[in-house]
Amino acid sequence: MAARKKKADELGRGPVDPDLARVVAAFAKDRKVTYGGRGFGSSALKVGGKIFAMLASKGRFVVKLPKERVDELVRLGAGERFDPGHGRLMTEWVVLGGATKLWVQAAQEARRFVGRNNA
Repeated sequence: MAARKKKADELGRGPVDPDLARVVAAFAKDRKVTYGGRGFGSSALKVGGKIFAMLASKGRFVVKLPKERVDELVRLGAGERFDPGHGRLMTEWVVLGGATKLWVQAAQEARRFVGRNNA
């Protein structure tokens, strides 16, 4: 399988994974949102320096939401708790599958949640 090229992001801050492009584009006019960086968070959207949505390993889309909302999404079968790789599930992070349209909605919800205290 050929590697997919990353294209310049809508926020003008470097390459973006094609799967995340629609989400990044949704925040193009939000001056408080940044994209990218180094290491962990290199494929993440941030507000006030805090990650609220990201493309984690294996192309998994992850957002930060209130614990109660994560519990609800897991209960409904719409997501699963996020394990960053060390065997500990994160209570305020959820992995979502599905179409990128759903990712945009979830990222907007996550931006509001994280942005309450960081922007």
